Amino acid sequence: MENEGKAKGGYARAAKLSGEERKAIAQKAAKERWEGTNIPKETHPGVVKIGDIKIPCAVLDNGVRVLRERSVAKAFGKRGSGAHWKRKRSGQEGAYLPEYVSAKNLESLIDEEIKKKLLNPISYITKSGAKAWGLPATLLPEICDIWLKAREKGALSDIQLPTARQAEIILKGFAHIGIIALIDEATGYQEIRPKDALQVYLEMLVRKELAAWAKKFPDEFYENIYKLKGWIWPGMRKNRFSICAHYTNDLVYERIAPGLLQELTDKSPKDETGHRKNKLHQWLTEDIGNPMLAQHLHSLIMFQRLALSNGYGWHRFIKMVDKVLPRKGATLELPNLNVDAIEL
Repeated sequence: MENEGKAKGGYARAAKLSGEERKAIAQKAAKERWEGTNIPKETHPGVVKIGDIKIPCAVLDNGVRVLRERSVAKAFGKRGSGAHWKRKRSGQEGAYLPEYVSAKNLESLIDEEIKKKLLNPISYITKSGAKAWGLPATLLPEICDIWLKAREKGALSDIQLPTARQAEIILKGFAHIGIIALIDEATGYQEIRPKDALQVYLEMLVRKELAAWAKKFPDEFYENIYKLKGWIWPGMRKNRFSICAHYTNDLVYERIAPGLLQELTDKSPKDETGHRKNKLHQWLTEDIGNPMLAQHLHSLIMFQRLALSNGYGWHRFIKMVDKVLPRKGATLELPNLNVDAIEL
């Protein structure tokens, strides 16, 4: 009877509380629940807007940028059923890839590193004290690339083509400044960056130890340079004109991040013959540097194709790139972009 009386008293007190008061109490209880755990916490929430697409995002207290997992699915036009999400959360037998990359005809295009990240989303605590799951922001360009590669190979069914188109829209939306910069803009995080932000940023992109060589630049990138210059393409077996190294530095490393080219050339100086013992991209980090390179190259090749299909030459192509992917200079300045206004 005593417990019953206490329960009635609790209900009575709760009934007197306003909706805001009940919400505040619930949030306080949720925060106390996760206090002292190692789960990262959201410090700067926001919403990335790309045209009509809105994806909640956040910067966590460990500096990681994440996109809300379920909203990424919606961005690709997928709305996982309740059963799908419950099954995933419960850790039932079997690993479930998100619906937007689970089709059989995409399987061969998803490498193990990407698969691992998709199967292991980042759990974090929101400012309201709730537990949420997110994907590393740098994974979004990789997901888009999977769909665009599948379309290029003619591997998609008619019903899948709208998803590929959605991937193209998303990729174009952040090709202008990069997904990390887009999240920092959406959350306001760039306003409180430490003074050494550029060095911290470069440390995220550049390895301390040299990685083994792996092919990073598609043949098409150099073939299109030759076509835009009006040169005969001899194929990859022939040595490329030496000027192509300058074009690579200008179009790629000078435009990915401020100070990146200098950082990479310092790591890999030329010898007495004027050659480098390794490739600059071997110094890029696996989790952030390489995905940013892949995203940037994908954007450049897209502009190369656009220029060639319209009969443009090299100078017209460079003007297009200068407008959309300008050189970064030596300071970490992020444009105050209204992403909704970007013409896709």
